Amino acid sequence: MRLLLAIAPERFRDEELEVPKRAFEEAGIGVEIVSTTAGTCTGMLGGTAEAAMTFDDVDPGEYAGIVVVGGSGSEEHLWGCERLVALVREFFKQGKVVAAICLAPVVLARAGILAGRQATVYSSPAAMEEMKKAGANILPIPVVADLQVVTANGPAAAAGFAETIITKLEC
Repeated sequence: MRLLLAIAPERFRDEELEVPKRAFEEAGIGVEIVSTTAGTCTGMLGGTAEAAMTFDDVDPGEYAGIVVVGGSGSEEHLWGCERLVALVREFFKQGKVVAAICLAPVVLARAGILAGRQATVYSSPAAMEEMKKAGANILPIPVVADLQVVTANGPAAAAGFAETIITKLEC
């Protein structure tokens, strides 16, 4: 079983990638990092991650789910990425786990999969507006799971976010 971890090429939130990635690997789940460009991506806290491929190269059939990592770079690089939005929509349509943390749940909102669903997001004015516009029922708690959709509100929720995703994959 493998998960796709989507990150911004710059300013992804380091622990929102590293904590879940480590938890997935410890649970025996393979991970593949992907971004708008292949190669070295840089985190907000100075860490780096290697994106093996771009969103254009992804075949959803090869993965059990997609996890979109937050951070300030997600607003600039991921929110408006039509290919990522289409991938999220396709994973959801196939009944696979779709997850996002911090500012990244906006990608799920733009994919049209949060209407009438419970979700959470980092409480920035722009993110809250996007989530409300998409019809999400926003809960002020760290991690929310609604069917196969998992959202979390920031770095402090990274461990609980990962645990919830692992639980969904085991169902």
